[in-house]
Amino acid sequence: MARPEDRNVRVIAELERRALQHRSPADRLSDAIVRITGTGSFAAANLVAFAAWILANTVVLRQPFDPYPFNFLTLVVSLEAIFLAIFVLMSQNRMTREADRRAQLDLQVDMLAEQELTTMLHMLHAVCEKLQVQVPVSSERMHQLLHETDVNKLASAIENHVPDAFAADPDAKTASHAPRRAR
Repeated sequence: MARPEDRNVRVIAELERRALQHRSPADRLSDAIVRITGTGSFAAANLVAFAAWILANTVVLRQPFDPYPFNFLTLVVSLEAIFLAIFVLMSQNRMTREADRRAQLDLQVDMLAEQELTTMLHMLHAVCEKLQVQVPVSSERMHQLLHETDVNKLASAIENHVPDAFAADPDAKTASHAPRRAR
């Protein structure tokens, strides 16, 4: 019989395999380009190519094809930067969509687990009452735990008490953890 961890690894691997298979051709292309260009080898090849270009046009050739200030090299480098930025952004957008799907799945699993735990607490509480077992937990705390978590209320509390790290206000980074006004 397989261990639960092994089953979990297989399920996650299958989810990842499906996500990779469902990429669009543009996503596959941008991922391949980013995978190749995001290496030390690509950086070294660029360095060698640019150095050779500059040497050829300043020292080696009598009739340089791109004399100083290397306008054509500037054009090539700019175009390379533009297209690489586009492909990196495409790849990042795809990864963000995947991360969002994973976060939604994680939230669903967490909410199901919370509901299951609340149900188990109800059952355990009923068994303890039936067997007249005294549990060393305050009655108030027990009642809190026996209620399902209101996700909307919890999200509002977090929004009101946790500073927004990405706020447009430059003072937000140094702001205290005081509650913010509701929006």
